[in-house]
Amino acid sequence: MIEELIVAGFGGQGVLSMGMTLAYAGMVEDKEISWMPSYGPEMRGGTANCIAILSDTKISSPIISEFDSGIILNQPSMDKFESQIKPGGLIIYESSNIFKPCTRTDIEIFGIPAATEAVKMKNSKILNMIMLGAYLERKPVVKIKSIMEALKKVLPDRYHNLLPINEAALNRGAELVEKEMISLGEAF
Repeated sequence: MIEELIVAGFGGQGVLSMGMTLAYAGMVEDKEISWMPSYGPEMRGGTANCIAILSDTKISSPIISEFDSGIILNQPSMDKFESQIKPGGLIIYESSNIFKPCTRTDIEIFGIPAATEAVKMKNSKILNMIMLGAYLERKPVVKIKSIMEALKKVLPDRYHNLLPINEAALNRGAELVEKEMISLGEAF
């Protein structure tokens, strides 16, 4: 198994921490991992993306230009990365922020209203965990239990009280993509 993923959006949306959490979860499961962040000079609101690779075997290079999957959180990232998803791949995008979604027919595409759901759950900072939960429902490259272990490493101790809401967000993301699959009918 090898999964090459791009996570992209604005700074402050949890793009880098989502990729880092996924990489740590891969380490928890003894997978080979690579996590490579990229961001603009702005602290918040600038561009941010990261490449996360999880594999059962050695990773030859962390620098890749085509991806198995993409988690896309804003329109500029959709415009930039949708063409770099391999045929047969997957895009999970934040449908509250993207008004011109990908129209490719050779990949799976799921719009998840994570920003709206995060507000309903009374914590806008869990948008990234909702998206990660949706992604893991379609591509279970690691277990939710491993994500929770990874969050204990990624989140500073003072934020460990937020672990339960993060787990709820992961589960809500999984529910949302399941709902989307059901609405698409027998396509899957």
